Amino acid sequence: MIKRLLQEVKEFKKASLAAPLFMVGEVLLEISLPFLMSYIIDQGVNQGDLGAVVRYGTIMAAAAFASLFCGVMSGRNAAYASAGVARNLRRAMFANVQDFSFQNVDHFSTAGLITRMMSDVTNVQNAYQMVLRMCVRAPLTLICALTMTFIINAELSTVFLYAALFLGLVLGLVVRFAHPIFLKVFERYDDLNAGVQENITNMRVVKAYVKEADEIEKFHGASYQIYKMFKKAENILIFNSPSMQLTMYGCILFISWLGAQRIVAGSLTTGELMSMMTYTMNILMSLMMLSMIFVMLSMSIASVKRIYEVLMEKSDIVNQKNPLTEVSDGSIHFHHVYFDYGKDAENAALRDINLEIASGQAIGILGGTGSGKSSLVQLLPRLYDVTSGELFIGGHNVKEYDLKVLRDSVAMVLQNNVLFSGTIKDNLRWGKADASEEELIRVCQMAQADEFIRQFPDGYDTYIEQGGSNVSGGQRQRLCIARALLKAPKILILDDSTSAVDTRTDFLIRKAFREDLGDMTKFIISQRIASIEDADQIIVMDDGQISGIGTHEELLINNGIYREVYETQVKGGEEHA
Repeated sequence: MIKRLLQEVKEFKKASLAAPLFMVGEVLLEISLPFLMSYIIDQGVNQGDLGAVVRYGTIMAAAAFASLFCGVMSGRNAAYASAGVARNLRRAMFANVQDFSFQNVDHFSTAGLITRMMSDVTNVQNAYQMVLRMCVRAPLTLICALTMTFIINAELSTVFLYAALFLGLVLGLVVRFAHPIFLKVFERYDDLNAGVQENITNMRVVKAYVKEADEIEKFHGASYQIYKMFKKAENILIFNSPSMQLTMYGCILFISWLGAQRIVAGSLTTGELMSMMTYTMNILMSLMMLSMIFVMLSMSIASVKRIYEVLMEKSDIVNQKNPLTEVSDGSIHFHHVYFDYGKDAENAALRDINLEIASGQAIGILGGTGSGKSSLVQLLPRLYDVTSGELFIGGHNVKEYDLKVLRDSVAMVLQNNVLFSGTIKDNLRWGKADASEEELIRVCQMAQADEFIRQFPDGYDTYIEQGGSNVSGGQRQRLCIARALLKAPKILILDDSTSAVDTRTDFLIRKAFREDLGDMTKFIISQRIASIEDADQIIVMDDGQISGIGTHEELLINNGIYREVYETQVKGGEEHA
């Protein structure tokens, strides 16, 4: 796990090595200062030798400035390396997410992925910077200071061994009980982010139903859960501070008492005792830093695991070796296709689908909610893969095609398809990056979007807000249809994507399709009979199966579901007219 994350160090290896090396220099120079101080006191002040004071004082000042320089360089390199690693981690995660199938995304959830790319990576960034500096400084200072105290007086130094054992026991217990809580906290963060994302995305609905107070209460509830869990973790971590203080003052009192006795007995000098006290503070500060490191690492390890899960997640939809690079036509063949979102054959979203569609046909799909309409068409561009059976496009199994080639050959327009922030031209050119203005106008005329675009003061250069919030639902759908047409795909799928336009506009769009898209296979999913009645074939879906297939006239005679919908919409409309 750690090995995988370290692969993202890449171009920051030099800085990652320089930071701890400069830190080693800083620590060694710092450790020399108390030793030099003892010489100033014992050989200079006590002996009345001013030359010794100046000599050792100059060396001490030089060592202090050199230590400061090393500290600055260590901090600079550590900050540079940690920020770079965080950038690389986010890039690697985002790049991997782009290859995810819909099932991979469903596994993590959108909010969970955002939390991992933001909060978790920030935790790892802070931990990495701490590892480069504190994880070098603390143990090295501890070892060097202990060595110096043993050189000065081995008997007094044994107190630190007992102190280290005591603190090690306390830290072990703290980390053991606190770490599982941090794992759960980040899961709660996912839920909190999901709630915030849902609220902001659906703000108009919230205001329309005057549910602001309910949403605030829901947010407070989620925040309070995180607060309680952090409080529980802090109640465990709080034992770290008093344990540290107890150890620190106990060591100082013990060394002061025994050190004074040794000075009286003549086995210890005043300068050596002062050095011992300074090294004592270094040792205890190192132990305190180590305790902070353990706490920080217990939090960051939870984040590391979550990041690792995203990096190691592999899409179950990948290219085969030597994939086909061209889709010959829009002919489609479903052969005993089963599909289930959870790989559960007993509750399959699609069951035993057998279907032959010739290239260029217009196919209407009708069915109730949950009948499998969208699941059927989402298999065509391999947004999901069939659970069993085979799906052919252009005479070849869809798994034989290069994914990019296949998806470029299939254009989907969903009911809730979104627009991105940018001009209308920018959004349309998602379909074809180098499209000319004439091409943009042509597809917009087919999608019945050209007329309302020209009514905007800036025309095709009109800026679209994020999500298309500054255009109506019908306008947004027509722009999305135009964007799909610009791809010039072999197969066009309209998944209830004219639901927000009026019947006249719907008719004009279908008329343009018949006249200009004769060689393109078209799927039109709709709840309106009028939108699909002139299709070459109409598929009636019911509970994941094909209930009926045929022309409008044939289904009126042979299919009860279709006839019931028709009578409800057409005859019911006449009764209310």
